[in-house]
Amino acid sequence: MSKPARRGASSTLRGLLKSEAGGGILLMIAAALGLAVANSPASDTYFHTLEAHVGPLSLLHWTNDALMAIFFLLVGLEIKREWLDGNLATWADRRLPVIAAAAGMILPAIVYLSIASAQPGLAYGWAVPAATDIAFAIGVLALLGRRAPASLKLFLTTVAIVDDMGAVAIIAIGYTTGLNFVALGGAGLILLAMIGLNKAGVMRLWPYLLLATALWVAVFLSGVHATVAGVLAALTIPIVPSPGRPDRPDCPLHRLEHGLQPWVAYGIVPVFGFANAGVALGGLRLADVLAPLPLAIAAGLFAGKQIGIFASMRLAVALRLAARPSRANWVQIYGVALLCGIGFTMSLFIGGLAFTDPLLLAEVKVGVLGGSIASAIAGYLVLRFAPRRR
Repeated sequence: MSKPARRGASSTLRGLLKSEAGGGILLMIAAALGLAVANSPASDTYFHTLEAHVGPLSLLHWTNDALMAIFFLLVGLEIKREWLDGNLATWADRRLPVIAAAAGMILPAIVYLSIASAQPGLAYGWAVPAATDIAFAIGVLALLGRRAPASLKLFLTTVAIVDDMGAVAIIAIGYTTGLNFVALGGAGLILLAMIGLNKAGVMRLWPYLLLATALWVAVFLSGVHATVAGVLAALTIPIVPSPGRPDRPDCPLHRLEHGLQPWVAYGIVPVFGFANAGVALGGLRLADVLAPLPLAIAAGLFAGKQIGIFASMRLAVALRLAARPSRANWVQIYGVALLCGIGFTMSLFIGGLAFTDPLLLAEVKVGVLGGSIASAIAGYLVLRFAPRRR
């Protein structure tokens, strides 16, 4: 009897790849537009608008703390779905993405620290080059069409999901200061209430979303970065397994994920890119580009990511710990390892947590843009001219 098809080939993943591809291309346009406006006569208006307050927060903080919490809610939903009912449902499926993602986070951090740690205060940004931007990377793959095997797109997606798990843990543990234990206790009680709804079999979404909003407020006041609330809330949303079949319409997690995808891919992520990519390049000298911080970030993304991911995959396959992605040769796999060096969204996000000095933030943006663009171009060229397996 043949084994039923894995849910990773279902409509959910196909929809994810399509939305991420289109959203990734839109993200590229939004980031380029933000960079262009920041270096145009409208630059003062651009920066002053981002600093303008609406209620207790500036527009930039509403984008990075509130809108990105919805982005992290979707990330959490994808992690839960893939872990329980998708392409990471068994340890055999998880082995290669976990190995590649772990090496792809550790080595960039080592590269970063080897360059930046000599200058006081820069070591705190060690995690900036550690994450992969799945939307941007899938957008580049979409430009290649059939030259990129479906197995590589699937591998890149699963690596990025594991990568996101690590990034969330880094944000929660590494960038939390000045805890408010009363607010933290309140967040814990709200989370327990959401878990209780799940255990009681509540399948309506509105009670979870109402409590998720309260959870965001409590986490925001606690000192833990508010976006962590999105991931925590996602883990309480009920899922109805449907292996080998399309997503079930009666599954709250599937409904919420499909409802959020277009808003995140075509709204939140491009808005974040436009708001955070802007850096004034006027008067920028070669010495500024080669300063320790931007150089460490760019080297971590471009060199650390590709070496960590590709070398760990070769080693895992050689030791028979995991199988190579089907219908893909090592040149194509190397091209995808290069694309994993695109760290745009998450790298800018973590950079904003690590540094508050405007000059250092500008250097972070230069390093992230440089490393991500170099990784995107190199990965595209390798995959574009790589021989294809029949």
